[in-house]
Amino acid sequence: MKKIFLIEDDPKIAGLLKDYLEKYEYHVEVVQAFDQILEEFHNHDPHLILLDINLPRYDGFYWCRKIRSVSNCPIIFISARDSGMDQVMAIENGGDDYITKPFNFDVVQAKIKGIMRRIYGEYAVNRQSDILEIKELKLYLTAMEVSYIDQRSLLTKNEFILLKAFMDHLNHVLSRTYLLEMLWDDEQFVDDNTLSVNITRLRKKLEDIGIHQSIQTVRGAGYKMTETWGGNE
Repeated sequence: MKKIFLIEDDPKIAGLLKDYLEKYEYHVEVVQAFDQILEEFHNHDPHLILLDINLPRYDGFYWCRKIRSVSNCPIIFISARDSGMDQVMAIENGGDDYITKPFNFDVVQAKIKGIMRRIYGEYAVNRQSDILEIKELKLYLTAMEVSYIDQRSLLTKNEFILLKAFMDHLNHVLSRTYLLEMLWDDEQFVDDNTLSVNITRLRKKLEDIGIHQSIQTVRGAGYKMTETWGGNE
């Protein structure tokens, strides 16, 4: 049975969606604590997320980025916001689809079915157990490990978040502000020094497995990762 994590702060809408989707044999978990969404996501380990934008404390865009820092789980935004810019922001922050309220339940179910089929079913590509790979450099998304050819290294949470961001945006400059936001969570304050330390540690771990000088400092802008492996070293 496929699991859906429903992040919606309107209890009536959440209840209606849960009841409707469970008729189609989905197991639906509704968020309980809006300041612990990432923890609940890890606990539920869903196949798909339905995510509202207007949420208590932090909006859906924030939580989408947080989830994307650790998982490729498909995310469908469901929101009363119907502007084109909101839909663009949803996709740019890592969403897979966008449904506006009020919605047709059959449309929601059809979109979920389509994504489930594409990601997990008959149309699925080989996801290689959640591996992000660029020319033999592999990031194991569930194990939080990185490998290159026959060398492998375990990453800390912050190192993993940073490396995934760099690999997702290869050859693009990521600002210090963007990276600090990726690292920050409710339990840990992150400052510039913390970011610098984690970048240094990540560079060292990449060097240990044979990846040299791939994460570059762009003075006054931030950092970027370039491909210095795969025969181009």
